[in-house]
Amino acid sequence: MKTRVENRLAQVRKTRGVGASDLARRVHVSRQTIYAIEAGTYVPNTEVALNLARELEVTVGELFSLQPGSQKSPESLAVEVLSAASAPKGQPVRICQIGSRWIGVPVSASPYYLPEADGVVKRSSHKSGRAAELVVFAKEDASNKRLVLAGCDPATGLLSRTVEKLSGVELISAAASSKLALTWLNQGKVHIAGSHLEDPKTGEFNLPFLRREFPDQDFRVVTFASWEEGFVIAPRNPKAVHKAEDLARKNIRFVNREAGSGSRALLDKLLAKAGMDASTVKGYDRVAHGHLAAAYCVVSQDADVCLATRSAAQTFGLDFIPLQRERYDLVMRKRTADLPAVKAFLDVLQRATLRRKLEVLAGYDTSKTGALIA
Repeated sequence: MKTRVENRLAQVRKTRGVGASDLARRVHVSRQTIYAIEAGTYVPNTEVALNLARELEVTVGELFSLQPGSQKSPESLAVEVLSAASAPKGQPVRICQIGSRWIGVPVSASPYYLPEADGVVKRSSHKSGRAAELVVFAKEDASNKRLVLAGCDPATGLLSRTVEKLSGVELISAAASSKLALTWLNQGKVHIAGSHLEDPKTGEFNLPFLRREFPDQDFRVVTFASWEEGFVIAPRNPKAVHKAEDLARKNIRFVNREAGSGSRALLDKLLAKAGMDASTVKGYDRVAHGHLAAAYCVVSQDADVCLATRSAAQTFGLDFIPLQRERYDLVMRKRTADLPAVKAFLDVLQRATLRRKLEVLAGYDTSKTGALIA
């Protein structure tokens, strides 16, 4: 059988005027071995290769090399990409297996660092929703100790690093509004969904919505934290924004959150309470995906105000006007709660180390963190 090692032994030997029998004697192998090496049906061990190179006065690299293209080709993998739009070719993606399906989560580079990724998009299917073919680097790295968490919590990065450090479980964060995260959970595309959806009738968070969307009651709900949501504005509030009515002023540029987000629902509630039409808000139809993305629009002076969490304002050194306290819950299927990786994740929620970080760095109320409420 031909090997992937290419050799120039016959060419070099003949150039040197050395016969096969003579060379075999000098390196202490049979003549048949020399012929087998030259035919490419036998690869010599290190000692024989070194002896051949010494006798012929060349380097081993001049005698032997790997054939071009002999390295293992990257593996292709069909995945469902969790993204609001089709992932472009070359998009870095992290992968995780959930049941029998492979899920891909797009990742973005920071200003100074390349993103951690398991592969890149080779092609996207425009006929199959968000299906895509990836070129993956090492599929085996997507182990059973990897979970997909969808949601909009700005502290997800802090949570991911702490969970991996304390339990070895790796969290892959998929950015999504509360409703989209719960939709993905319902479709079996994520392990855990984060939500802060307020029921307009009762003022209760998440549970009324879950009971409507999951009539079989196949879910577990664990509180992550309580946070404040409100107006995020430039330092010292130069535009004097204090209440919803101020958003109607012509000199106020607002940036909204996507439909299905808790922040969008809060704005609509505030406008309805003030008797205002959405068309009076300059920027109502301008969308930022996520609390941090919305706050970044303010710090970069692309907007004067947005609705986001206090932690998003703190991240960019912006001022904050609190409007509402909200409970952010983590939702999962009952069977998912029994997975070893999920049990390890939930155990970390009880750790004082995580709670202290959330309190100090994000300003969260962690008095109920880890509490099972459904």
